[in-house]
Amino acid sequence: MAPRVLVSDALSEAAVQIFKDRGIDVDFQPKLGKDKEKLLEVIGQYDGLAIRSATKATEKLIEAATNLKVIGRAGIGVDNVDIPAASRRGIIVMNTPFGNSITTAEHAISLMLAVARQIPAADASTQAGKWEKSKFMGVEITGKTLGVIGAGNIGSIVCNRALGLKMNVIAYDPFLSQDKAEKMGVTKVELDELLAKADFITLHVPMTDKTRGIL
Repeated sequence: MAPRVLVSDALSEAAVQIFKDRGIDVDFQPKLGKDKEKLLEVIGQYDGLAIRSATKATEKLIEAATNLKVIGRAGIGVDNVDIPAASRRGIIVMNTPFGNSITTAEHAISLMLAVARQIPAADASTQAGKWEKSKFMGVEITGKTLGVIGAGNIGSIVCNRALGLKMNVIAYDPFLSQDKAEKMGVTKVELDELLAKADFITLHVPMTDKTRGIL
């Protein structure tokens, strides 16, 4: 009998097809994750659970998941999964740490450029029928200093893209070695120095007790 997997959040049809191509009995119910009571009723039927952010794999849900062997999160964080509860039940919890790294890094760069050039405000002004070009001069980013807080998967890509835009890049990350920083072409600094020197600051750290309220 083929293993049964429940997809309880909105994943692409391509993801569903991948399960089918591998002989897995996949049940695609993208709205079910928001219905906690219904999800609790049916979860015992499944060997696997594929989620994004809407589904909360709480201790209560995991206790009801009597056949569950794997929880897969289509994303980086697994903060919506009770890891200790899953571990006690022997359920493997997996994520996709590199799945959207480039997309997220490019988005951060896009937002920085939008802020530098005041694009949202200029767009709103133009859409309102105004022509205030002298009001939205903005600034060049060439030669400016970008402070990157967190130089992991996403942060390191942001550093690389910013260097390509001829920015000076400084990074604060306790886990970043001096050797790695040199290979990346960035200057490793402490947080106070980053805040003092950076023209732009971008944050790429997970939410933990150590990073909460870092700014």
